[in-house]
Amino acid sequence: MINEVLREIEDKMKKSVQALQKDLGGLRAGRAMPALLDKLVVEYYGVPSPVAQVASVTVPDARTLVIQPWDKGLLKPIEKAIQKSDLGLTPNSDGSVIRLHIPPLTTERRNELVKVAKKKAEETRVAVRNLRRDANELVRKFEKDGSASEDQAKKGQEDVQKLTDKYVKEVDEVLLAKEAEIMEV
Repeated sequence: MINEVLREIEDKMKKSVQALQKDLGGLRAGRAMPALLDKLVVEYYGVPSPVAQVASVTVPDARTLVIQPWDKGLLKPIEKAIQKSDLGLTPNSDGSVIRLHIPPLTTERRNELVKVAKKKAEETRVAVRNLRRDANELVRKFEKDGSASEDQAKKGQEDVQKLTDKYVKEVDEVLLAKEAEIMEV
C-alpha cells in the first residue's frame, strides 16, 4: 500500500519536473529554438492547432527560425499569431515562408527572463511539496486504519521526504541550467 503511494507520488513529481523543463524550454534565451513556438496556436480549418502541427519549423542559424506552413493559406494567420504572442518578435514573410530573426537579449531582458524562470521553478517546488503533504496524509491514514504499522508509516514518510528532496534538487538543477543558458551572451 505505502509502496503504491510512493510510486504514484514519484511519478507525479517526475511529471512536475518534466512540465517545468517544457515550460522553461519556451523561454527565449537569445538563441533560435523551435520550442519558442510551442505555445503558439493558429486556427486551421476552425481547429486551434499548434504551429508545429501545421508547418515545419527549421533553424538555419543561431539567430533565425524559418516557418514553412504546409498550407500557404496559413501564412497570414501564423504571422498574426506571432505578432499577438508575448514573444516580442516580428515575422518577415516572403510569400512562402516566415522568417523570425531572434535579436540578442539585453541585460535587462535577460534578468527579467531569469526572474520568470525562478518563479516557474518555485511553483514546481511548491507542487512537489504539496505532493509530499498528500503522500504523508495517505501514509498517516494507512497507519490510523491499521493497514500499516507505526514503523512502516515512519519509513514511508522518510521515503516520501527522500523523494521530495530528490525532485526539489532536480528542479534546482533545471533552473541553474536555464539561468546559465539565459545569461550566456
